[in-house]
Amino acid sequence: MKKKPFLIWRQSYLYVLILIAISFSINQYYAYIGVLPVDSFSTFNAGYDILNGSYPFKDFWTIKGPVLDILQAIYFKFFGISWFSYAAHSSSFNSIFGLSTYFTLRQFNLDHKYCFIYSTLASILMYPTYGIPFTDHHVSIFSILSVYCLCLAIIKKKNIYWFLIPIFLILGFFTKQTPAAYFGILISIITLLYFISQFKKEIVITIFLSCLLVAIIIFGLITLFEIPFKSILIQYFLFPMSLGETRLEWLLPFEFQRFVLRHKLIYIALSIPIFLLIKNLFKSFKSIIDEDNLIFILLLGTLLIFITHQLMTINGLFIYFLIPVFSAFSHIYVSNFKNKNRYIYFFLIFSLISTVYYHEKYISKRDTLLLRNINLNTAVNSSILDEKLKNLRWITHNYPKDPEREIQNLLETINVIKNDKKTKMIVTDYQFISVILSIEGNSAARIWWRHHIYPVHNTKYFNHWKNFLLQKIKKENIDSIYTIHPLEGEKNIFEGLISEECYTNDKINDILIIQ
Repeated sequence: MKKKPFLIWRQSYLYVLILIAISFSINQYYAYIGVLPVDSFSTFNAGYDILNGSYPFKDFWTIKGPVLDILQAIYFKFFGISWFSYAAHSSSFNSIFGLSTYFTLRQFNLDHKYCFIYSTLASILMYPTYGIPFTDHHVSIFSILSVYCLCLAIIKKKNIYWFLIPIFLILGFFTKQTPAAYFGILISIITLLYFISQFKKEIVITIFLSCLLVAIIIFGLITLFEIPFKSILIQYFLFPMSLGETRLEWLLPFEFQRFVLRHKLIYIALSIPIFLLIKNLFKSFKSIIDEDNLIFILLLGTLLIFITHQLMTINGLFIYFLIPVFSAFSHIYVSNFKNKNRYIYFFLIFSLISTVYYHEKYISKRDTLLLRNINLNTAVNSSILDEKLKNLRWITHNYPKDPEREIQNLLETINVIKNDKKTKMIVTDYQFISVILSIEGNSAARIWWRHHIYPVHNTKYFNHWKNFLLQKIKKENIDSIYTIHPLEGEKNIFEGLISEECYTNDKINDILIIQ
């Protein structure tokens, strides 16, 4: 007996509401457990700085895209400056990812309940790995959205999807250059193959108008906030490109074990599209431009890009959210197989077990925060530091057995900073300090990390960084530099810049040095 349309609509509406609730709440929960100072507070501070008139490339050096920080400034503007609104930013994007996955799978005529299951499992593995807003996760979501839009543009023939693709790709690129740039190349190739058999002028016009709109907005913002084009060119393009050789070395050696066996579960999840692609191309290579094959190539390219990106990044593992997504596509494409129910049950159970496994192995243990072997029950409520951090369970890898000591050191340091009314620059991984004190931290870098964020001595773009830092100190009339340890990627910001005779080092307590 067929369900009435109203019942189907009501069922779909219920699934969507539950999906939103789960994807939002699970990330919100994990966003409050544990801290990795260098990562946990960088966007927190950058969003605050933008809200108060300090802009990336112009007022602080960054090789990270401004989209994440601008979005955080918007969340702070509307929901207040707090850890809740900080976590709500990433949680809402986790919900967007879950909803977009659900919607895309439905357009492939996958049953509502299966769309719900796969989307929920994917959202459990997506953002909760970090919990807080993070560039790798945002760029992954924007990139996946562009992939979804291309899939839907191919099967639904609607120009709105072609219009959205450049928007998501550019948002992704200005969140983080890679893997967004790789997805831009992949999607361009698939689009050109699609045009071989189904070229339409209106699609080209739609894509052009989308790119034009985004370009106008970008150049408008750059002009409005008087951000020097040269600074953008050096910080976001030239200097990161100079790091490329180092990152490429991380891909070596090209071994089957590293590229396939280490990520075998993701390959298994996409096994049906991979099998069908190989089968179809062996029958006739000309079928490469068939719609299904284009989607298969797109999905396989997505898999390879994410694995390559994961191997090249210094951040924690986060790409296992692909398992439920790819399993869903395998589920979709087994409809014409004999004994299809066996395959369907396999991919459902496979996704469920994989989600439970990676959740327990990485997420619940806060592995990406370097807290795997640490007793999370010893965490301290961060409201001791300030109400803006209320309910954040503070524990870091710096003081794994004694978070109270770390908190006490920070309270002493915060009190020193609070009582010093002179203009200062705060150099720290604990970048929440200027936020809770409602002062200008005058940080010259989004993250203080040599080589990975700004150039080291005797490298090509070092003089640009040196001039940027010294000009910042002069422009803001900085009287003293407050360096708060430990710093993951820095010891002394003046090392290699100026002579040691030009400044003094006064150790105030266990973690604070004033220069």
